[in-house]
Amino acid sequence: MSLPLIAGVFLVVLALGYRFYGGFIARQFRLDSGAVTPAHAKSDGVDFVPTRPFYLLGQHFSAIAAAGPIAGPILAAQQFGWLPALLWIAVGSVFIGAMHDFATLVASIRHGAVSIAEVVRSHLGPTAGLAMLAFIWVALVYVIVAFTDATAATFVSGDAELEGLTFRFNPGGAVAFASIAYLLLAVVMGLVDRWLKPPLWLQTLIFVPATLGVVYLGTRMSTLLVLDARGWSALILAYCFVASLTPVWVLLQPRGYLGGFVLYAALAVGVVGIFYGGLSGELSIQQPAFSGFNVPGPGGALFPFLFVTIACGACSGFHGLVCSGTTSKQIDKEPHCKPVGYGAMLLEGFVAVIALATVMVATKAELTGKAPGAVYGAGLGRFIVTVLGKEYLVIATTFGAMAFSTFVFDTLDVSTRLGRYILQELSGKKGKGAAMVATAVTCGVPLAFVLLAGSGAWRSFWTLFGTSNQLLASLSLLGVCVWLKSTGRPYVYALVPMMFVGAVTLTSLVLLVREALSPSSSAASRVNGVVAVVLLALALSLFAAGARALRSRRHPPAAAPAV
Repeated sequence: MSLPLIAGVFLVVLALGYRFYGGFIARQFRLDSGAVTPAHAKSDGVDFVPTRPFYLLGQHFSAIAAAGPIAGPILAAQQFGWLPALLWIAVGSVFIGAMHDFATLVASIRHGAVSIAEVVRSHLGPTAGLAMLAFIWVALVYVIVAFTDATAATFVSGDAELEGLTFRFNPGGAVAFASIAYLLLAVVMGLVDRWLKPPLWLQTLIFVPATLGVVYLGTRMSTLLVLDARGWSALILAYCFVASLTPVWVLLQPRGYLGGFVLYAALAVGVVGIFYGGLSGELSIQQPAFSGFNVPGPGGALFPFLFVTIACGACSGFHGLVCSGTTSKQIDKEPHCKPVGYGAMLLEGFVAVIALATVMVATKAELTGKAPGAVYGAGLGRFIVTVLGKEYLVIATTFGAMAFSTFVFDTLDVSTRLGRYILQELSGKKGKGAAMVATAVTCGVPLAFVLLAGSGAWRSFWTLFGTSNQLLASLSLLGVCVWLKSTGRPYVYALVPMMFVGAVTLTSLVLLVREALSPSSSAASRVNGVVAVVLLALALSLFAAGARALRSRRHPPAAAPAV
């Protein structure tokens, strides 16, 4: 089977999934274009801001599409082969991931744009709400730790002399400069939009080409910003602290909008590279389709580790936090939930397939010793030069690495903002002082961990990150199921995915605990084991509370939010 045929079939699956299954899910929730959304009811110009759907789609897509849909498929393909990874991405994104994102977005809107933890608390009680908040906090810490280290790694590289260059070139420095320039452009766009209010098409015409232009500028300024991984980690988390406290119109919205175009460009590069390179014969599949059910290395069993390794590309609990933490506060009309919630997840599924393609066309020697970010950047660069020629290799590979950085970087400050929301909900404090303290804690814990663990720690903790991420999705769907039952509506389409993902992730936690108890286990494995026990206890308590609520024959409460 050729690469273009695989990609073409996958695109058809996504289109059919959006049209038919996405339409089915939307009908179940009876979206009302006349309903007053929280963005209007609580409009404050900071967090609650009615936003145009295309603008919001870019912001939401760039927030959810982090390192997960890139690193996960690459790691899984190297471990198990590309075919199992492809099948899980296709089935998971259409029937589980997109449905989860859509459902948590609508549930949050119908409850006043509160977090999914608050939705759980309102239907399962305060104890379950506290357990959900604790679970989310641990999951967010793992997201921030893994992605901070991954982003810092893309900014660090020794000086390199590429063949044919007449100037010194530092690949990491190029990505760092381009990424910082991209953030500054976003701030300028936010200020221009706020005070000058030009039409969106004019802003797009100016700032999108400028965003792509900083890639070239980064290649020329690559030796200007050179730090070690720990230095970059500290600066990235300092940025996250500031960004989390900044009104969304200053940075989050314009950065998400511009980041969306970077992601769209990466998608376009992937599509053109896959089809042009595949049809012209310049690119062909080099990797095996299937490597076996049990293979050497960490997480060697296909079940459950294939499913938790590819977390964000198929199903992600983090998406529910974005949906209920920031996106639900900006939905202008309820029908926008389908393209923003369901549609963005399908786009992320295709991002995962493009990442998978960068592995499929690489030789074994090209993959040996390379981290997923390097594999992805080199793969996108290969796609570009297939069309434009090898003279564009430096710019192409810098663009690929910056696209990876954009995926990760946007999610980091969103995660920090979500951590602030969660801690403020937990404490009940809403003032500026409480926001600063909550943000400091959200940034401080990952910073301490990264500084103590050192560079490269994300590789050791990726399996538990993926497990906690997908288990959070299962728990979020549990809350959706109980809410739907309380309103007398069908919920089997949420119940079945919830049970499947729950079974996969609980199995993974048990195996991680068993690995930690081994006499030969590493320090990272022992830390994972302790955290896995905590997550297991919290999850089992929540599943028990949910099972009692679903078995209950009581009539729905009169005050339950309508579907």
